[in-house]
Amino acid sequence: MKNIFKRSVIAFFLSAALISCTSELDNEPIGLLTEDLVDTELAAVTLEALVNSAYQPLGNTLNGVVPGWRWDLGTVFRNDIVLQDIASNDMNKKWNPDGDQPWMDRVGDFTFTPENQAFNGIWVYDYIGINRLNLGIGFLTDGVTVPNSGMSEARKNQLLSEAYFLRAYYYFDLVNNFGDVPLLSKSPDTFAEALDASVRAPKAEVLAQIATDLATAKGLASNAKYPDPAQRWRVSKGAIIALQAKVALFAKDWPTVLSLITELDGLGHYNLNAEYFNSFDANLEFTDNEVIFAYDHRALETPNVNNGLRFVIGWGFFAPTNDFISAFESNDPRLLYTTNTTAKTSYKIRGSVADNPDFGNKIYIRYADVLLWKAEALLETSNLSGAITIINQIRTRARTSSTADGSIIPIGTLPDRASSTNPTEVKNWLMHERRVELGFESQRFNDLKRWGIAETVLASKGFQSKHNLYPIPQRDIDKSGGSITQNPNY
Repeated sequence: MKNIFKRSVIAFFLSAALISCTSELDNEPIGLLTEDLVDTELAAVTLEALVNSAYQPLGNTLNGVVPGWRWDLGTVFRNDIVLQDIASNDMNKKWNPDGDQPWMDRVGDFTFTPENQAFNGIWVYDYIGINRLNLGIGFLTDGVTVPNSGMSEARKNQLLSEAYFLRAYYYFDLVNNFGDVPLLSKSPDTFAEALDASVRAPKAEVLAQIATDLATAKGLASNAKYPDPAQRWRVSKGAIIALQAKVALFAKDWPTVLSLITELDGLGHYNLNAEYFNSFDANLEFTDNEVIFAYDHRALETPNVNNGLRFVIGWGFFAPTNDFISAFESNDPRLLYTTNTTAKTSYKIRGSVADNPDFGNKIYIRYADVLLWKAEALLETSNLSGAITIINQIRTRARTSSTADGSIIPIGTLPDRASSTNPTEVKNWLMHERRVELGFESQRFNDLKRWGIAETVLASKGFQSKHNLYPIPQRDIDKSGGSITQNPNY
């Protein structure tokens, strides 16, 4: 039977406490199922939809989560590319500077304010995902809904595994961007609960919830590379273990990083593709050996789930900085795949070197990234030779890959790094390799922050220590009546 009070609280909390919306956005976002649409006698297909809808905030489909061209709220597409790539020294907003969407420029030159919609956009997307997941987890664990739905126990466990992983992912993104954030582990049952949750929980508490969610997700997951072969985009145990390793990496818990990557390797599912671009090629999605977790953009579907960044690129956005281009060694084929300065495009983002696809997946975790985590952990535990071996493995794959333009890579390109007993030298090699291997994949700014070098590397752009955390969106502070507090010095 429907719980009218609870569904009212959900609608209130989503619109007033966490979604940063104006009156034009008081309606529920597309794809969000609340209890006015469901009851405790749900069909299995509706339970599936509850979890499936929580993937949507990971996509770059234009207006796919919040309807309407809300550039003023930063919700036209997911803002990782602004907050990680433009904020770093890798990317400029556009190839030809202009006044279009100046809020992106303000992120790039660190003159932003709590009113900047970049921060509102990522906050909205992450909390929409969390809201949907809390609702789904609630129904999947209430002991009544699943038995009445006819869903198998195995399918319930898989959906729960996905849901706990996704909630952990959204919260990990939030704490890295904002530090302390409101923590909701279930949909509120009363208005008092909703208001009580409109405060920032300490980052350590949120990280503890992330660890709990990931452990629960892993315990429910199968060992299959694709737990649902018909829907290969779903979260797998490999993705769960990889995110656990990434959380440990950010905590500088090097032994745990190494242990978890060993566990990941034990699944036997992942290795480097022979070709660098295979991870990004839209024609090879979910057939390669390297991608561990990605959002499944698809073309010609209703509702639309295509890769909207392809169109944004066509409008002149996302140009490399000169500093980024100069970071690549001569003839490194990864540069042209990442940014073509003649065509003014990014093949990695689009998913093809051709001119027509608009469904290249958004890759969140791939094995090359994981290998570089392992190299870093080995370096930090004084195994310099092990770190260098991995760095050279990444470089070997790059220099033996095909080029985007069909040119021949000259002999001597990207030579192996020599043996070294100098940790600083090896760390510089590692940082370089992460930059050129993972360019335009929304990794750079977090890397600079966690290495403690953002204030030095980005000094000319105006970075200060306060910028290690973004400001809490002012809309949410105002809507909470001030119970959600601001980060220092904003």
